[in-house]
Amino acid sequence: MSIVFRPVGIVLGIIAGMGARKVFDAIWGRFSDEEAPNPEHREIDWRKFVAAMLVEGAIFRLIRGFVDHHSRRAFAGLTGTWPGQEEPEPQ
Repeated sequence: MSIVFRPVGIVLGIIAGMGARKVFDAIWGRFSDEEAPNPEHREIDWRKFVAAMLVEGAIFRLIRGFVDHHSRRAFAGLTGTWPGQEEPEPQ
């Protein structure tokens, strides 16, 4: 059943990424009047660059994980089958 979920997960992942970008831009805008530095910029303040990358990564991971987990819950509710592992594997 996870093969049926895969295209849904991909589309929702793209949408989550776009939403995460908007959230990051809004948060960054509260702390700086300038655009957040990114790897394409030639001249950057390394402190701002590191901060931007850390915050952006955390926001992206949080939103993407939230969307992925809840879309799997919705899929399981509709189909009765969980698309993925039921629980983490022991170490």
